[in-house]
Amino acid sequence: MARDPICGMFVEEKDQSLNYETEGTKHYFCCKSCLDEFTAPEKELKKLKRYVVLGIALTIPIVLLTYIPVLPHQINGYILFTLATPVQFWLGWRFYQGTFDAFKHKMTNMDVLIAIGTSTAWGYSTVVTFAHNVLPFGDLYFETSSIIITLLLIGRLLESRTKTRASKAVKKLLDLKPTIAHIITDGKETDEPVEHVQLNNIILVRPGEKIPVDGIILDGSSSVDQSAITGEGMPVEKEPGDEVIGGTINKEGAFKFKTTKIGDESVLSQIVKLVEEAKSSKVPIQKLADRISSYFVPAIVIIGLISALGWFFFGGIGLTFSLLAFVSVVIISCPCALGIATPAALMVGAGKAAENGILIKGGENLEIARKVQVLVLDKTGTLTKGIPSVTDVFSVNGIDDNEILRLAAISEKNSEHPLAQAIVRHAKKLGIPISEPHSFKVFAGSGVFSQYGDHQILIGNRKFIIGNGITIDETLGKKMEEFEGDGKTPVIISIDKKLSGIIAMMDTISDHAQEAIQRLKKIGIQVVMLTGDNKRTANTTANKLGIDRVIAEVLPQEKENAIRKIKKEDKIVAMVGDGINDAPALAAADLGISFGSGTDIAKETGGIILVKDDLRDVVTAMELSKKTVSKIKQNLFLSFVYNSALIPVAAGALVPIFGPHVYMILPFLAAGAMATSSVTVISNSLLLNRYKPM
Repeated sequence: MARDPICGMFVEEKDQSLNYETEGTKHYFCCKSCLDEFTAPEKELKKLKRYVVLGIALTIPIVLLTYIPVLPHQINGYILFTLATPVQFWLGWRFYQGTFDAFKHKMTNMDVLIAIGTSTAWGYSTVVTFAHNVLPFGDLYFETSSIIITLLLIGRLLESRTKTRASKAVKKLLDLKPTIAHIITDGKETDEPVEHVQLNNIILVRPGEKIPVDGIILDGSSSVDQSAITGEGMPVEKEPGDEVIGGTINKEGAFKFKTTKIGDESVLSQIVKLVEEAKSSKVPIQKLADRISSYFVPAIVIIGLISALGWFFFGGIGLTFSLLAFVSVVIISCPCALGIATPAALMVGAGKAAENGILIKGGENLEIARKVQVLVLDKTGTLTKGIPSVTDVFSVNGIDDNEILRLAAISEKNSEHPLAQAIVRHAKKLGIPISEPHSFKVFAGSGVFSQYGDHQILIGNRKFIIGNGITIDETLGKKMEEFEGDGKTPVIISIDKKLSGIIAMMDTISDHAQEAIQRLKKIGIQVVMLTGDNKRTANTTANKLGIDRVIAEVLPQEKENAIRKIKKEDKIVAMVGDGINDAPALAAADLGISFGSGTDIAKETGGIILVKDDLRDVVTAMELSKKTVSKIKQNLFLSFVYNSALIPVAAGALVPIFGPHVYMILPFLAAGAMATSSVTVISNSLLLNRYKPM
């Protein structure tokens, strides 16, 4: 049996069953509306929006005319019927379809309860309106059916909006793909669409361009920004023999490479596939209301039928009152409060979360958040700021630290390399004046040479400095190793052919990250760091933050696999990330949490968004989720209690005492029970406003 990816209902995997294949995976659907929502989510979203607007527009006058009757009773009934009928059978048709599908698969769900309850209320009110002499009293319940249907349509709209955004995530991944490749054939360059690139083609990539496909560098060197794919905060220096990944950005030098992976085999295409598979393989969490109604629905119908048949055959109260026994049971059980039990708590909980800079997409994410046992954190941009900063200045030969920074900033002023920009930012922060260099030359992937006044300045890595005939002494060599051991990136400065010092840089730890991790550990959540950075850098950051488990040097495919491995430990896993490279892992986790400043793909794949980029909000989200889900459960319990308490009365418990005419007042009791339960549910939900984060 397959599960419908839209409604979660089980469907037989037969050729005649509705199905749709995408990304090599065949999905089965219980009905055409679910298939339409899956294949054309934006169209379904527009349809739902129209239905919600119409539902609200029709329900408001229905409620007003019911409780403030300004017209004669009979005319009022005709108007209410005219307004309520399209709500019942046009806007609410999906619930009848859901009921039919549930019966077809020998199941019961919320649709069954809604269809029976609203149909009974509408049908009974219709009989009273057009054949008022048949029944002994004339109370109408059109507003009951209309309110329930409109509220449920609003809930479906919120779910559909989340699903539509999730489908856009894959499209944004595809936007990373370049469209044109510079192919070198027999020494001549031609521009061709990326789709025409073949294996073993020679491709030229200029500074600032996206690398079209995966390959190996043959000639030239550069630094490549791979953050979108691997999550590495620093650009990676590339030389002949090194691999390059399609969709990443060439920062400085030009190079030629031979293609090794194209089309569906490329890393970026694999990421797209992983996101799609992980997204579609998630089994929707069965709603608590559905679980309750799976027992409640048949029980109510059985009680109503037994009551009606019992009074007709054994009680001798006549057909009319026996029919009213069934009607009373179903109306009293009609889930008016049940319809708002979840939306009311979600509305208040989501509003409270938004006040604290937390956006929660759907009740499923709230329910999962309270159960999380393992929290996996991406390093770059999540635990760290994703921007290199100067951490140390080490000078030799008696040169002042500020003088080294001044000359280094002058030399790097016109460079676009992230490390160069970090040096310039640090000098400006210290108020050091930065003049224009007289000459400037970049050696891609190695360093910079500049002339300023009488000074010749070299800045770069160890290989670049040695290559210019400068010997690195033991003191400077040990300091370099010390910085590298701390996970820092050191660059050497030489002035006038003499070693002058080292400037070390590092991706600095995010504000409040350490506090957030300590709070997470206090509430019993295991914290795991998952990153594309090297092990030494990752372990250095983990030690500073108090993280015990580190998974480093992983590509996006491996990140997603790492999440799945943790889930196999029978753990509920949440993933926090901010980049496109995190999208497969966010989708594979039980709960994806992304930063508001992160890429759109990460935000749309994640179920919770932290607007303020503050890791402490992860703790707040989990605490608030527990309280909100608790309120939902309380509301469901209260709504069932209020309605169920009068079921024995509706079934005829008072008939032996007051006679069959007791059914003259039971509709008022039903209305009172529903009104009281609704007020109670809303009041209970509003108590969430008292929550304050630590």
